[in-house]
Amino acid sequence: MDARRFRVLFAWCLALADTATLSAAFYLAYRLRVVVHWPNEAVEIPSRFLPYTSVLIIFVVSILAVFLTLRMYHLVRATSRVDEFYAISSGVLGGTLLAVAVASLTLKNSVFEVNLPRVMIFYAWGLGTLLVTLERWLLQRLRALWHIRGFARDRVIVIGTGEVAELVTQKILSSPYLGYQMVGLVTDEATLPAWAANFALVGRTIDLPRLLEDLNIDEVIIANPDASDAELGRLIALCQRDRVSIKIFPDVFEIMAAGVTIDDLGGLPLLNVRDVAQRGWRLFFKRGLDLTGSALGLIFLSPLLMLIAFLIRLESKGPVFFVQERMGLDAKPFPMFKFRSMRADAEAHGPGWTVKDDPRRTRIGTFIRKYSIDELPQLINILLGDMSIVGPRPEQPAFVEDFRKMIPRYMERHREKSGLTGWAQVNGLRGDTSITERVKYDLWYIENWSIWLDIKIIIRTVVRILFDRNAY
Repeated sequence: MDARRFRVLFAWCLALADTATLSAAFYLAYRLRVVVHWPNEAVEIPSRFLPYTSVLIIFVVSILAVFLTLRMYHLVRATSRVDEFYAISSGVLGGTLLAVAVASLTLKNSVFEVNLPRVMIFYAWGLGTLLVTLERWLLQRLRALWHIRGFARDRVIVIGTGEVAELVTQKILSSPYLGYQMVGLVTDEATLPAWAANFALVGRTIDLPRLLEDLNIDEVIIANPDASDAELGRLIALCQRDRVSIKIFPDVFEIMAAGVTIDDLGGLPLLNVRDVAQRGWRLFFKRGLDLTGSALGLIFLSPLLMLIAFLIRLESKGPVFFVQERMGLDAKPFPMFKFRSMRADAEAHGPGWTVKDDPRRTRIGTFIRKYSIDELPQLINILLGDMSIVGPRPEQPAFVEDFRKMIPRYMERHREKSGLTGWAQVNGLRGDTSITERVKYDLWYIENWSIWLDIKIIIRTVVRILFDRNAY
């Protein structure tokens, strides 16, 4: 089966599975209301389900309509489970409210009118969200396994041979679940970098119309962010063929650096170059989450913290905590707390990056760094207001002075409080990794901050700690 037919078939399977799952959720909500007699309703619910068939149809059709409006049957390559759960819960909630409104308007004073208890509506929404989430996760897993086995993959070519093209091709090869089959590279360059030798050079850009036809290409990825608008227009024109998807990898740093949003002045459009997301009630709410989270964390984790402190002191001489000056909000220094994971003289020759298999680590230090337990004392920093649970990771003053000279907009990381975890860290950028890449993610986080994004980062952090074995 080719990739296009597979996508159509899978979308229909999703719709049918959603229909069956939502029907089961509604029926279970009815049975739960019959069994659980709380709270008492003014009108008793019928003991037979048949009268609720009309409401069931309205319930399922309404939610499917909302799902369709939210493009939840438009298949994407990959999406986080947190984002998918948010979309499903929003869709089921919107569909449930729509179903109640439609049922009230169409069934009232008709032969199909039935008592619809409020708690049953709540059950239907909760069970619908839970069951559809589990059903879709299962189907997405089956889809990923199908792609991993080499079936129904899109044949793709990448235009470019620079660093971005290398990043794209490596991502395709390392992520077979995305459903790509790498056919080759297209470039007009006379010489190729060393990494490109591992891939087939299928032709030049002028050959694109022929290549799309001869190689039966499904998707073209233009991975050349330095191309001018005229050059991009030319490449897109050359790729114009029926049912060929065209994707452009943008210059992400320039987009993030611009931070452009649309505003208006009495109806006149304006480009807003900078907009601070964390202000007003949002800033107050974020601080409330920090206080609550850090206080509860320190209380419930206190047995673990005392055990780790005892083991550190037992293994090696020196303090239990490693206190180091870091730069936080408005570039103001503060003492950051960590459990000591290295020898007491680890920075005798000055500060430096931690590297994989660092010989300065102690045995208990290796363990607590692997699971990020050494960072837990920063809950004290959060409680004191020096840090937040989520935000850009704080750096040492010596590094900040160097980075601010080399990286544009680096100091804008300090517009917000530093974090125990951050958007860069959950995307694999921690320790001895590119500081330039980390700045891109930090700036994106600052410009796109929301409470939901913080919750998503916290969940992904926990998942990485439990299942990522590359931490050091």
